[in-house]
Amino acid sequence: MHTKLLAGASALALLMASVSGVSAASNGMPDLSGQNLTIFGPWLTVDQENFQKVIDGFVEATGASVEYAGSDSFEQQIVIDVSAGSAPNIAVFPQPGLAADLAARGSLTPIGDDVKNYVIENYAAGQSWVDLSSYPDENGDTKMFAMPFKADVKSLVWYSPDNFADAGYEVPGTMEELIALSEQIVADGGTPWCIGLGSGGATGWPATDWVEDIMLRTQPPEVYDQWVTNEMPFNDPRVVAAIETFGMFARNDDWVDGGAAAVGSTDFRDSPKGLFAVPPKCYMHRQASFIPAFFPEGTELGTDADFFYFPAYAEKDLGRPVLGGGTLFAITNDSEAAQAFVRYLQKPEAQEIWMGLAGFLTPHTGVDTSKYANDTLRKLGAILANATTFRFDGSDLMPGAIGAGSFWTGMVDYTSGKSAQEVADEIQASWDAIK
Repeated sequence: MHTKLLAGASALALLMASVSGVSAASNGMPDLSGQNLTIFGPWLTVDQENFQKVIDGFVEATGASVEYAGSDSFEQQIVIDVSAGSAPNIAVFPQPGLAADLAARGSLTPIGDDVKNYVIENYAAGQSWVDLSSYPDENGDTKMFAMPFKADVKSLVWYSPDNFADAGYEVPGTMEELIALSEQIVADGGTPWCIGLGSGGATGWPATDWVEDIMLRTQPPEVYDQWVTNEMPFNDPRVVAAIETFGMFARNDDWVDGGAAAVGSTDFRDSPKGLFAVPPKCYMHRQASFIPAFFPEGTELGTDADFFYFPAYAEKDLGRPVLGGGTLFAITNDSEAAQAFVRYLQKPEAQEIWMGLAGFLTPHTGVDTSKYANDTLRKLGAILANATTFRFDGSDLMPGAIGAGSFWTGMVDYTSGKSAQEVADEIQASWDAIK
């Protein structure tokens, strides 16, 4: 664990806060001079440096001193610290399930209806974010225990604008149009998709994202919620149908680079490279916002590669659901400074500090989107801002033996030839085994 004591604000922090307008006078923040706040989270290296600037804005606004510690073993360490009575004031959770576990143990402090109302009123798909941050306490009463801050988007399709232009293709706005485009590409002698599930010991996870996105586009969000908790069995016909819809893309030799047999063995980091081959080996690649890290060196986003929203079915009338991830700030050791920091994170100014750097997206509809560091982040932010429903990655919400186990392996089995029903039955059996 790497700990850095942050007392006061650096000259850079003062400048950042000044530019963003973060001050006690202008924002009504309390004077917390002499008070110390401890924060523990998963961020290291660049993310830690960027979050540090958000902290600096709070320091400038309140006079508090703040100590942030980041760890790549956050999930294990926060449980140890809470159990030992040495919890930080605030913990930054990358997965809601762990926060829910600690709330049920009585280890989190509710953050209040004012925060709940603020999120509903100021976040796109605000109720979705409230639901993601609300859990039963030790008495079974559901309360909001976390403030959502920093989101990721997974519902994306990447493509080469030049390849689309050369072939005369247009970005589809509906799932029906996406399917029709895939058929047209095949008719023109091309291959529409590159798909790879390989990821070492985590092989299979990219397919779970496909199924989750399809579930959100074929079923109401409450059905998705029932699925990820197993209130609705994994082998329910609606889930089987979603797997088969993924199969329409991944088990069709004409639709995927290398044919269906290559899907399970192609590493996910290599799979988008077909977009940049001459002639292209594929025209589209569905993957989250991080995938440009694996594009060929020198690829310019917005020019050589771009993305569009993985569209919803027009006929389903389910709005614009977005699948993604995010981080949640919860109070694990209550204090005046902890309460103030949670409310500071609500402010557009606090979010705009990180927006101007890198690796930060927000569903907050009140931020100045011109503050995003580049057009790519701005476009991703617009997808979040236009979401009617946001749901967290389903496999991350399921028990590890399922979400990071039988669901992964089952999807590899499916692309290798097993039926969707057989795979779903086996995943449900593995869930039954841990109940």
